[in-house]
Amino acid sequence: MDGLTHSLLGLTAAKAGLERWSPYTAAVCVLSANAPDIDVVSGFFGDRWTVLQYHRGITHSIVGTLTLGLLIPSIFWAMERAIAKWRRRRPRIRYRGLLLASLIAAATHPLMDWTNNYGVRPLLPWNGRWIYGDLVFIVDPYIWLALGGAAFLLTSNRWPKIVAWSVLGFGLTLFIFLAPAQRAIGPVNLSVVRTIWVIGILAITFGRVIGFEKRLGKLIPRVTLVFVICYWGALALAHQSALRDAGQLANQISGARGEQFIRAAAMPTVANPFRWLCVAETDRAMYRFYVGVGPGRFPNDLTAVVDGKGTNTLSGIERYEKPSGRAEQLESLAMRDRRAQILLGFSRFPIARVESDNCIGQTLVQFADLRYTEPGASRGAFSLNVSIDCPAP
Repeated sequence: MDGLTHSLLGLTAAKAGLERWSPYTAAVCVLSANAPDIDVVSGFFGDRWTVLQYHRGITHSIVGTLTLGLLIPSIFWAMERAIAKWRRRRPRIRYRGLLLASLIAAATHPLMDWTNNYGVRPLLPWNGRWIYGDLVFIVDPYIWLALGGAAFLLTSNRWPKIVAWSVLGFGLTLFIFLAPAQRAIGPVNLSVVRTIWVIGILAITFGRVIGFEKRLGKLIPRVTLVFVICYWGALALAHQSALRDAGQLANQISGARGEQFIRAAAMPTVANPFRWLCVAETDRAMYRFYVGVGPGRFPNDLTAVVDGKGTNTLSGIERYEKPSGRAEQLESLAMRDRRAQILLGFSRFPIARVESDNCIGQTLVQFADLRYTEPGASRGAFSLNVSIDCPAP
């Protein structure tokens, strides 16, 4: 998930009761909830491929999370003791309480990251296997609204904080309203998201004006955390439905083409629990398409499915054939490139396309992870073009 979501979750958890365990708990929870993303500093020692190689690596594992959860409160404890000794007063930090709060906040980071389709590797350094929750898009405005609203109500006790929260809310509102509209499948689209966002902002503002937080206190963040868990549960049910339909559709496609079905995944799209991006793999190709969740979600016409002319629950089927013969040989040569090795080590659904397999001098091999982009498209670290010298025939 994005850094804002991690920060809001850490702050909300602190306000839900963790902060009673020790002074400085809110600050420690926010830092610990973001700490695993310290792996992005690897970019200072390499390039964007270095970041891709190490991001969500050891710092997101069980070992790394425990280490960071222990390190941050220990630093606070040591600094506070040094300052207290210098000022000749008693230290205020209760180390055990601060440590426990930090470990809880740190644990939320890999948990939140697991819920999206980027994945985590919790068993590093012993096992580098990726696992994926496929429940929530990497940014989710509904989670922003819920966690941000709870944190705002319980921390906006002074004008500087109110101004800071207002600036953040205005910036997020601009982001949502300036985001490019995308064709949605099902009853949810961008205009609905914007409407929900505005209603939520107005409701939170009204609650602050009438002193809602003074009446309910810590019940607000606790209910908010329960809401997030229930939201995940609802998305899990929608995901299971989308994954089941994706498997059925992939089996139909592979059967019609005489291919052997291998696997399929259904992945969330931004702010739309009724629309899921699906990628399916057969022995000869990869397919990418969308399915909807709800009544009339699955097409019955096999011809329409194979031709990519689905019903209103499909946005078309894209087919990416796996390299074979000489193209496969050229792909193997391109895979020796360091960047390709990193991309393929990260990719969940890697595909390659050879520009010309009848080349004489050089040719281009295009790699991509179909979760995010396609071969030849410019999408950051999720696609790569490798020029190679063609071997003699």
